Parts: sequence; C-alpha cells; structure tokens
Amino acid sequence: MRLNELKPAKGATKKRKRVGCGPGSGHGKTSTRGHKGDKSRSGYRVKRGYEGGQMPLTTRIPKRGFVNIFREQYEIVNVGVLSRLEPNTEVTPELLKQKKIIKGKGKVKILGEGELSIPLTVKAHKFSKKAQEKIVNAKGIIEQIQ
Repeated sequence: MRLNELKPAKGATKKRKRVGCGPGSGHGKTSTRGHKGDKSRSGYRVKRGYEGGQMPLTTRIPKRGFVNIFREQYEIVNVGVLSRLEPNTEVTPELLKQKKIIKGKGKVKILGEGELSIPLTVKAHKFSKKAQEKIVNAKGIIEQIQ
C-alpha cells in the first residue's frame, strides 16, 4: 500500500447536502426548511426562555417581594474577632482582607458582638453604637471612611 492508494473506508464519507440547487437535487424550492414559520426565515434564533408560544417558566412562577437595586452590601466584622489582633494595630479593610477575616467584596461594618480589651485604631465604613462604645472603652480610636 502506498500513500496515493489511501482512501476512507466504505461508508465512512457522506455526500454534502447541496441545498437550493433546483428540483432535481431533492433539496430545491424551500431548501429543506419546510413552508412558512420562524424556522424557514433567515436569521432565525430561539430566544432564551422561549417555549414555542407556551407561557414561559419565568412568567408562570409567582414573583414575591421587592429587590432594591441600590442596596449596599456590607462585610460584617464583630468586635470579638478584632480582639484576636495585636494591641495598637491600625485595623483597615485591607488588613482584614489580608488576615482573611473578610472576603473584601464590599464596605465594612463593625458590630458589637463579643468583648474587646485591647486598644485598636479601627477604620471602617460603618459602626454600630455598641461597637463604638466597646472600642472607645478599650481606649481605641474610631475612624469612619467613605
């Protein structure tokens, strides 16, 4: 056997469908698209969620409540977690992310859960009243950032 004698096995190849080449081809006139309807037109594309005229699932399911698109997400950090840090540390969102206390996806809010006995300089976007009291009572400093 030589290279010029190589050919595909019998039945391994199929003739290409030549569409729109007259009635003798068997694929003339409507070019295998059938008569009328969306699929016979050029540029046809099924839209996401389309169910052939049936009421789509997204419309059939009841909607509840209200979604506020302007809602601000806060990363919550409790005062008790801050007590694990070294005394006189400057606590910033960057430090909290570095120590893997927060994921760093938004603004930081400090809440008053837990005890704090070491002085810290805490920089965050928001503080609860309880958290402010505990930080100040531990001789710490609060700085609100925007």
